Amino acid sequence: MGFSLPRRRVKPPELLSLAQAGDDAARNQLIGDFVPFVVKVASQSAGRYLTFGQDEEISVAVLAFNEAITAYNEGKGSFLAFARTVIMRRLVDYFRRQKTRFQEVSLSELEREDEDGYVLYAQMDGLAKERWVMVQHNENRMFEIMEFRDKLKAYGITWEELPQISPKHQDARNRSIQIGQLIAGTLSYRTHLEQKKELPLKELIKHPGITRKTLERHRKYIVAVAIILASDFPYLQSFVLDRIRGG
Repeated sequence: MGFSLPRRRVKPPELLSLAQAGDDAARNQLIGDFVPFVVKVASQSAGRYLTFGQDEEISVAVLAFNEAITAYNEGKGSFLAFARTVIMRRLVDYFRRQKTRFQEVSLSELEREDEDGYVLYAQMDGLAKERWVMVQHNENRMFEIMEFRDKLKAYGITWEELPQISPKHQDARNRSIQIGQLIAGTLSYRTHLEQKKELPLKELIKHPGITRKTLERHRKYIVAVAIILASDFPYLQSFVLDRIRGG
C-alpha cells in the first residue's frame, strides 16, 4: 500500500520567490494566506468594515495584492508595506472612478427638463445645490489625504504627528514653507528628495537665509510641504499657502 509524505508548509518569503518565478500554485497560496491582511487594508481605506465576496473594494484590493507580488523587489522595503501601498493606491483610483460615475449620474438626473422645457437643475434650491457641491469637495479632500498619508510613510512621517511638527512661530513656518516651495519647484532638489528620502542639505544651505539649523529643526515639516506642493493636491496646497499668509 503506497503512501505520500505530508507536504511541507512553504513560508511566505519562499512563496513570494516561487510566485515571482511563475509558480501559479504558490501565487494562489500566497494570496489566500494574506486575505485577512488584504481585507484589513481595504477596510481601513474605505473607512468601513468590508466583507469578502460582497464588497467590490476587496476584489480591487486582491488584484492590487497580486500586482504587488509581481512588482515587488527587495529595494522597495518589506513586501507587506509595499503591498499595502499598492492596495491603497488602487483603491484611491477605484474611489475616484466611482465618484466620477456618481457625479455623471447625479448631474444627468438634475438636468432633466420640466413640461415647459426648462432645465430643472437651474431651478434647484440654492442651499441644496451648495450642499451637493460641498459633498464633492469633501470627497476630493479625503482622497488627497489618503494619498498624502501614503507618501509620508516613505519618509518616516505620520499624518498624526503633523500638528506637532508644525513650527509654532509664524516666521519659522513661513521660512519652512518657502523652503518647501523651493524644493518642489527645483527639479534637482525634488529628485534628490524623492530618491534619497532626505533633504538636499548641501545645496539648500547655499541659498541666502537658509541655515542647516533651520533645515534640521523643521526637517519633517519641510518635507511634508514639499510633498504637497510637488503633488496633485490642490486642496492641501491651498491650505499650505494660506498658512504662509498667516492663516
